[in-house]
Amino acid sequence: MTEEREELFEEQIVRCINCKYFNLKTRKCDFEPKPFKAEDKLDSCVNGSFEKIDVALMLREIYKEIIEIIDYYMDIPENLQTILALWIIGTHFHENFNTYPYLFINAMRGSGKTRLLKIISLLAKDGLLLNSITDAVLFRTKGTLIIDEFEGVGSKDKSSLRELLNSGYKKGARIFRMRKKKTLDGEEQVVEEFNTYRPIAMANIWGMEEVLGDRCITMLLEKSGDSKKTKLVENFDDISNIPKIQTALNSLVSAVWCWCSLTKNIYVEWNKYIKETTYNTPTTYTTLNYTNYTNINFDNNFNAKINVPLQNFEPLFKKIMETEIDGRNLELFLPLFMIAGELNDEKILNKVIEYAKFLVKEKKVEEATESKDVLLYSFIAKEDEREWKSVKELSATFKLIVGEECDWLNVWWFGKALKRLNLILEKKRLYSGTQVILNVEKAKEKAKMFE
Repeated sequence: MTEEREELFEEQIVRCINCKYFNLKTRKCDFEPKPFKAEDKLDSCVNGSFEKIDVALMLREIYKEIIEIIDYYMDIPENLQTILALWIIGTHFHENFNTYPYLFINAMRGSGKTRLLKIISLLAKDGLLLNSITDAVLFRTKGTLIIDEFEGVGSKDKSSLRELLNSGYKKGARIFRMRKKKTLDGEEQVVEEFNTYRPIAMANIWGMEEVLGDRCITMLLEKSGDSKKTKLVENFDDISNIPKIQTALNSLVSAVWCWCSLTKNIYVEWNKYIKETTYNTPTTYTTLNYTNYTNINFDNNFNAKINVPLQNFEPLFKKIMETEIDGRNLELFLPLFMIAGELNDEKILNKVIEYAKFLVKEKKVEEATESKDVLLYSFIAKEDEREWKSVKELSATFKLIVGEECDWLNVWWFGKALKRLNLILEKKRLYSGTQVILNVEKAKEKAKMFE
């Protein structure tokens, strides 16, 4: 290749492995890419010429098209439009992430949540919009599940469905069911295995159950006073770009094999980065980068091994590190951070980071005021140390503080909660009931985390 061609080659996406342009003898790609023009927008993907696409530019065009559709029909702040667009794009790549957040839209009646869910179902990967759901529907269907009017999810009769949903945001969750199978010897029971990992968007008026809500990116949809949008009649069939967006995203999923491989490896690279940043441990970084094909090596089976330095990821990692987001919140937002990073647009990345920081802060406030465990830490932190206390009396006082009429918040729950949170130093049983010496120091420690 000439220097000019090599320079252009580095800026483009080509399918080097197992494609018609890859020369097995020279172990080089004979494809001569052509520049992708912004004005072409989605047409290159739709016409099957996706091998010539600059991925960042292509994703930005798709992102803009999604934003335009949402903004046309919905009166939603820019930061929420950004989250929605990135989440929709991510549904097409979700199999390449270890976790993918649920989307929860909390909206009052007449705020347009059903309209928004319809838009999401049209743009997301194999969107399926339902008004009700059962266990079987959850694990027997595929694609992006969108559930409207998802009220009463915290009720007792939904406990089985809730358990499935609680595990389905993370890859690896499985469910087994027995089914009858006809054989020559008659019917027999066989085990069927189902994967519960899938993108899910939910909406309701009254809010989300605490544990399931912890697996969601939540957005509040307010009632709009903009008559230019509220008077619009839904006519999504007239939006010609919806099928174009779907086709373009499907083409990218097929074409950008390097980016898909990168998403699988970025978790390893992130952990290495954390180790080095926190403990100053020198590490060797080996990962994939679709912007550099000049350093491709192949093993005997022609599997690509592309070695690039960490600095390709460091700016994004540094920004994520500065958010101080960790634990499950980091798991949930990492896919959106990665997609925003791939768009190569600082403004978009900053928007999703700012919303993530805002949402995590809101969660901490909610935990401090609503979570029973956090309330229990605060309650025990104010008790006297090294003094025997009646569990029955403590339970009664705690229930008054919580101020809720709930049958489950009783002596049995309170005793189990003390044990589960390791807040008991000593315990004895008397005729009048169980008494304990509380671990007040630990309660104070934990309570500080949520201040």
